[in-house]
Parts: sequence; C-alpha cells; structure tokens
Amino acid sequence: MKECMNVEAVIKRLRRIEGQVRGIINMIEKDKKCDDILIQIGSAKAALHKTGQIILENHLFTCVVDGIRKGRSEETIKKLFTAVEQFSRII
Repeated sequence: MKECMNVEAVIKRLRRIEGQVRGIINMIEKDKKCDDILIQIGSAKAALHKTGQIILENHLFTCVVDGIRKGRSEETIKKLFTAVEQFSRII
C-alpha cells in the first residue's frame, strides 16, 4: 500500500469488522433472533464496503495516477477496471 493510505486506520477498521463477525458467530451460538443477526450481518457488510472504498480510493490516487503519469495509460486503465470489478462484487 502506498504511503498516502493510513494503513493503521485500515487495519483498525478490519479488526473491528473481525470483532463484528465474532459477535455474529456468538449470536448464532446463543440462538439469538434471526432479524437481529441479519442486522449485524448488514453492519459488517457495510463496514467491509467502506473499507473497500478507502482502498479503492487509495488505488486511484496512487497507482492509477502514477501509471498514467508514466505513460502506461492503457495498462493502468485495464488494472483499474479489474479493481473496480472486484470492488463491485462486495456490494
């Protein structure tokens, strides 16, 4: 990851999501209500989506800009398309 991304903040976010998933497992083990579990799954999904946005934004402002500046526009756009395609699968 490039220096403009706050790696510590992204890792902190992912650790929080990890805790959310452990909480969901705990809810299932304790036979909590399905709708409450689904709410927590939605929250974890939204948190992962936001993390993906942060990483994609970093990719745009570092890797993509750098590739275009270095004259590798076509290759860079193809890689950007792949990254956006991967990100869209999160949704």
